Amino acid sequence: MKRISLLLLLLLAVPPAGGFAADPQDAILHEIGVDEKPGAQVPLDLPFTDASGKAVRLGDYLRDGPVILTLNYYTCPMLCPLTFRSLAAMMTQVKGLSPSKDYRVVTVSIDPGEIPEIVRAKANETHALVPGLSDADARWPFLYGGAESIRRLTETVGFRYKKVGTGFAHPSVQIVLAPGGRVSRYLYGFQIAPRDFKLALLEASGGKIGASSAANVILLYCFHYDPVGKKYALVAMNVMKLAGAFTLVFLAGLFAVLWGKRGWRGPAGRKGA
Repeated sequence: MKRISLLLLLLLAVPPAGGFAADPQDAILHEIGVDEKPGAQVPLDLPFTDASGKAVRLGDYLRDGPVILTLNYYTCPMLCPLTFRSLAAMMTQVKGLSPSKDYRVVTVSIDPGEIPEIVRAKANETHALVPGLSDADARWPFLYGGAESIRRLTETVGFRYKKVGTGFAHPSVQIVLAPGGRVSRYLYGFQIAPRDFKLALLEASGGKIGASSAANVILLYCFHYDPVGKKYALVAMNVMKLAGAFTLVFLAGLFAVLWGKRGWRGPAGRKGA
């Protein structure tokens, strides 16, 4: 009770909001964020450099399957390493999809002053977290480039960030691209549910990845993206419709089997041909 009383006294002593000077951190928070641009075409001609030092075009990685695009920087002390570790762990948990053949992750630095040695070290460190990832530099490239390429990419996908001291303040989001580089979906937070990750990739690919296209169609029918909750949610009505359809098919098959076993008798009581 003493603590509660003290807290109330402190609250009463606080002057109105207008009495405070603007907090610089609040201003920064207003400047960073995501302006979603579904359907936006990522420029395929943007020049970057990969972790091996080779000059590449962003479009080299966007043509043959869905892509998870992450925008980070490689000297980030906390959020970016956490994002990489969480993403790598989730990729090993998602069943039925392989980053070695079904999709790519493409990480692009928002820092035009990246140091090649640091890029290489970050790529190696992260690839080691995904056991069995074949051709790692192609399936999860770590790219860096000039300010103009970064600006065009971030503006296209609506990614707002700000230089703060020696680092950057930026949102935590993974951008799902359809084959060819069109924005399909935004997944927020450094820790994304494996189900949302898988459904976003299936949706972006039109269900054309993984082991079973039929199973993909069923999943996409039963789960729809909730734009308010920013997650995929089970659609109860669709599940009921699907269950009803399976029941009818099952009953029709059962009757066909029973009918075939008993045979068909014509008007004279003889088995039909």
